[in-house]
Amino acid sequence: MSYKDATLPLQARVQSLLAQMTTEEKIGQLVQPFGWKMFTKNEDGSITLTEAFKQDVREGRIGALYAALRADPWTEVTLETGLSPREGAEALNTIQRYAIEHSRLGIPIMFGEECSHGHMAIGATVYPVPLLAASTWNPELYERMCAAVALETRSQGGVATYSPVLDIVRDPRWGRTEETYGEDPHLAAELAVAAVRGLQGKSLAAPDRVIATLKHFAGYGASEGGRNGAPVHMGLRELHEVDLHPFRKAVEAGAASVMTAYNEIDGIPCTSNDYLLDEVLRKQWGFDGFVITDASAMNMLMQDHGHNVVETGEQATAISLAAGIDLEMSGYMFSRYLPAALEQGLVSTEQLDQAAGRVLEMKFKLGLFDRPYVDPQVAADVIHSPSHIELAREVAREGIILLKNDAQRLPLDATAVGRIAVIGPNANKPYNQLGDYTSPQPAGKIVTPLEGIRAYLAEEDVLYAPGCRIKDGSLEGIAYALEVAAQAETIVLVLGGSSARDFGEGTIDLRTGQSLVHESEESDMESGEGIDRVDLTLAGAQLELFRQLQGLGKPLIVVYINGRPVAEPHIDEQADAIIEAWYPGQEGGHALAEILFGDVNPSGRLTLSIPRHVGQLPVYYNARATRGKRYLEMDLTPAYPFGYGLSYTHFEYGEPAIESATIALSSITNSATQADQAILTTVSIQITNSGQRAGHEVVQLYITDVVASTTRPAKQLKAFQKIHLHPGESQHITFPITAEHLEMVNQALNRTIEPGTFRIQLGPNSAEGKTITFTVTP
Repeated sequence: MSYKDATLPLQARVQSLLAQMTTEEKIGQLVQPFGWKMFTKNEDGSITLTEAFKQDVREGRIGALYAALRADPWTEVTLETGLSPREGAEALNTIQRYAIEHSRLGIPIMFGEECSHGHMAIGATVYPVPLLAASTWNPELYERMCAAVALETRSQGGVATYSPVLDIVRDPRWGRTEETYGEDPHLAAELAVAAVRGLQGKSLAAPDRVIATLKHFAGYGASEGGRNGAPVHMGLRELHEVDLHPFRKAVEAGAASVMTAYNEIDGIPCTSNDYLLDEVLRKQWGFDGFVITDASAMNMLMQDHGHNVVETGEQATAISLAAGIDLEMSGYMFSRYLPAALEQGLVSTEQLDQAAGRVLEMKFKLGLFDRPYVDPQVAADVIHSPSHIELAREVAREGIILLKNDAQRLPLDATAVGRIAVIGPNANKPYNQLGDYTSPQPAGKIVTPLEGIRAYLAEEDVLYAPGCRIKDGSLEGIAYALEVAAQAETIVLVLGGSSARDFGEGTIDLRTGQSLVHESEESDMESGEGIDRVDLTLAGAQLELFRQLQGLGKPLIVVYINGRPVAEPHIDEQADAIIEAWYPGQEGGHALAEILFGDVNPSGRLTLSIPRHVGQLPVYYNARATRGKRYLEMDLTPAYPFGYGLSYTHFEYGEPAIESATIALSSITNSATQADQAILTTVSIQITNSGQRAGHEVVQLYITDVVASTTRPAKQLKAFQKIHLHPGESQHITFPITAEHLEMVNQALNRTIEPGTFRIQLGPNSAEGKTITFTVTP
């Protein structure tokens, strides 16, 4: 039993354990069934393990559990049937204790949990979705958020999270847009590194850290037509330069796990793509963690299940294992078919040992063999703590984006604004502001826009009407909304979408604004996983609600709460102010109100371009010059460009200066080495707050490779800094230019730098700024 000796080297412990395992026990380490199905909750909050689970443990057939604490309509775990933070920790201890004490070799369970924007368990803090977190352009803040999520998860026994999502969005009709960081590979890479640092820290064995799982590998955000899991049509050069870039940077930061994508790239399913999983991930990048499938992805390889690249389950497991899969999420393909695949010679013992060894190695790194249990009191203390609630509000504050502010309609003066009519289907629907991958929430935990505004004004000065629902085209609530709005001096209209699944919260009477409960409630859900759209316009009667409220001639402020961009030119033109709040999490109402009333100066910036019309898609800032100029009806410029966002103050940019306008190529070390970050020159610019309020500015640096051997993007984000300036204050910003800023992927798929002219743009967004050029000589 030398593998239990914590003083031995890691690999010695792994090999010692492997040598004592049977083939069935090794296969069991690759199996991760649904965790919430392994127990039932008792009246006193304890759990009873199922007999099937006990038998699987005794026979060595389970190595990990998926989402043992996940609660949502899909799992059918509710507030009543779910576990509190303390109970959850006690439950995972119970499961772990049984696994250790009743398996032949005492191998602990690895618990993987969903934590996209907070642990998806009862009682956990609900942070803004990744799309909003990215809109902060503040990786340090996001790292703090990820660290808080890791603490809440690990305190209950969860040791791995299936995030971050690093997919680059090419068609925002895709329902999972909200889970991403947007359209840019550099920004996604910066946030990916922040996520890995926040989740994993310096040691996976630490009691406040979890495994980061990079997903979905790869190209998942570039699917045909924005349809979830649809084929991806992309050349290898683009794949390396765009979609693989954030994954590579996260692997370099030490990410311990990678999840394969459902999609295929040029006809090769990602789950069996040995080029991606072996050649690129392990051999080129040196990844030494484990690879996990997405849920049931291995099944899709079989005939009549999706990809149709093999006939049998034995063949599906064989090509997946050979490509580099180590663990199967929420499935039994390995347990059902791998034994026969071994007998048929489709899989070797060495391949099985390699996969099982990687899973076991991670369990040792996590400290599960040495400290397998958690302290339930810690979970009770840290989950949804005051500091985490404040952090959720801080992220929302920095990520909410001001898109329009005609005549400085905002901020509102709470002492002089008079009565405000808060109208709209998202004004007071808690689940609609949380996004997908969210657990059930108790009443009063989520602060809606209506509640946030009520905190600023007297009760009689805040009026409310829903007006309509998200998807329902009924106009029955508009008359009441007009009646309410007529009594107010200003209208705040909260529109958008919803990724809320059916949590049984009931619906709202459109004629009174009162909450109702109906068995036949119509779902608001028009975004989220598996919910893709053909359009980007507002669903239902929302645009008509805006038009009729506009007819009142009162100041009209539109707030979008949604998971993907909204393309509504009429609202862009006619609203007095527009705020994009994405899904701002549990504190979103407070953060929004602080911005509306000027206690917080908005500093969020777009991480994807918002088109004027769905027919412009794809519309992203770093497209190539060959994409063309226009359609018959309109050109290709978006309504709001990547990087865009307004402030209540004004920032002036000086003229940029560069330290050295000429760089000799011979002085640049091979850019594929550790010299990537060697400073070649610096570019600087002075930013001045010339307005009347303190505020944040996001200074963005874009580089254009003017002439290259392959067609290049018009410009590419390569650096940014978020700074804070008081009125009249100036700051001199300096950006180092490194080899990595200048490199491209050539026809041989090598990262290289070519001589020629490079143009730098420094400005507040991708569409405007000051430029300066420099030259790389042969």
